[in-house]
Amino acid sequence: MKMKFVGKSKLSALAFLIVGASNVNAAPIEPTWDSMAENYQVPTWLQDGKFGIWVHWGVPSSVDENRPNDGSHYGRRMYGPNDGETGGQLEMTEKLAAFHAERYGPPSEFGYEDLVPLFKGEKWDPEALAKFFKDNGANFIMPLGCHHDNFDMYDSSHPWNSVDMGPKRDTLQEWKDAAKKNGMKFGVSTHLYWSPRFFNTARQYQTPGTLESKLFNMNYDPKMYASQDSWNQHWYDRCWEIIEKYDPDMFNNDAPYPDEKRGKGLGVKLFSDYINRDLEENDGKQTVVFSCKNGKLDPRAFTYNLERGGSADIREEPWMWATDVSGGWYYRKDQKNRMSVPVMVGNAVDAISKNGVVMMNVALRGDGTLPENQAVYLEGMGDFLRINGEGIYGSRPWKIFGEGPLEVKDGRQGENHKKFSQEDIRFTTNDGELYAFVLAPPNDDILIKSLAEGGELEDEISSVSLLGSDEKMDWQRDSEGLKIKLPNKLPGEIVNGFRVELK
Repeated sequence: MKMKFVGKSKLSALAFLIVGASNVNAAPIEPTWDSMAENYQVPTWLQDGKFGIWVHWGVPSSVDENRPNDGSHYGRRMYGPNDGETGGQLEMTEKLAAFHAERYGPPSEFGYEDLVPLFKGEKWDPEALAKFFKDNGANFIMPLGCHHDNFDMYDSSHPWNSVDMGPKRDTLQEWKDAAKKNGMKFGVSTHLYWSPRFFNTARQYQTPGTLESKLFNMNYDPKMYASQDSWNQHWYDRCWEIIEKYDPDMFNNDAPYPDEKRGKGLGVKLFSDYINRDLEENDGKQTVVFSCKNGKLDPRAFTYNLERGGSADIREEPWMWATDVSGGWYYRKDQKNRMSVPVMVGNAVDAISKNGVVMMNVALRGDGTLPENQAVYLEGMGDFLRINGEGIYGSRPWKIFGEGPLEVKDGRQGENHKKFSQEDIRFTTNDGELYAFVLAPPNDDILIKSLAEGGELEDEISSVSLLGSDEKMDWQRDSEGLKIKLPNKLPGEIVNGFRVELK
């Protein structure tokens, strides 16, 4: 039987009532966080789609793959220590700077600008990559528009861009076309804002007024840029150009932004303008997603990107678990992902049970190909979704997220790397059915304590079935919980899902 990767949710009384409603109020959203909180609505395509791919690819991807750890900030560290670096960060920078000088020459002779021609993307095939992502269950793609290195991956008014230099291709447009061809939503992530600080130590080697000076943001103060009207407006204009030219379904701001005190509120102005533009084009219905990493904001005002983090419980507002399967965001040959494939799949189900969606970063090589060790993670997710998709796509949280001994830390960073056990169980609900996912292959009969008689589940159970299997389940329910006899064969190598049908 061919499994589908799409689903449509119809919430029952069991569901934790969280609805990705459409914004039917066509009145413009004011450029304030209060107005964003009152009007921002997460489109159902994000909540239903559940799984997407983030892509880090650019100039750092083509630096010698045998380089030491650069913390995904090669361009900053190659010039030596920045102000305030201590301990392990300082040691990493000093080691990287020494490597660069030995491998390419001192930065006075071979600077970051000289790395740009090495970035060619000669084997990059966005259609094939998008198809691979889709075949493994992803429903959206979010490539970088610009990282902290101030190099635009699109046809930009900024002279340092991928059309005029490097691969000489409009990567955003090609990603968008590939996404559309494969029935996927298209997002863009920008990391531009603190690039004046990023290249602070590079300035000693630059000449003001040159083409290179624009790459290194010589017109802006590396320490006080956040208070410079010229920089804040420049940031707004660069970001708005992406929105106007590429009309992304998702806009992720992965860095600070002009705040209300020093930046004249140009950050929230951009984000509200993005939503208003969408409302105007879609008869007052919001179809786009705005995400960022500011946990201090009202969670109703945006979609929270909990990069490398997690949630301890169900969140009322949909959120994003953003993780990285490469081990370092940008490609480097010897880096390792500390999270195993089974743990990654378990973490994904945990996030979804708590009203999250999964955004999994891949780091392409400089030539544009996907490393095999990263493909394994996507294939592991795809194997799970092919069997269990009906309990994932279009699903919503149940009254509780689940049970078990493993506790997930709340907030950004500190994502779980520990192995799950068969006692770790997560719930979703979809089309009136309850789904229970066992986050590790069981060795014994399964006991789901939360589904005990007189517990959280008030309804009677009519049947229990194992997703991906025709085997009849032997089960009973009593005051201890729902007991399921260990199946003869488990279809899932990592996580197995059970459909619990109710009378």
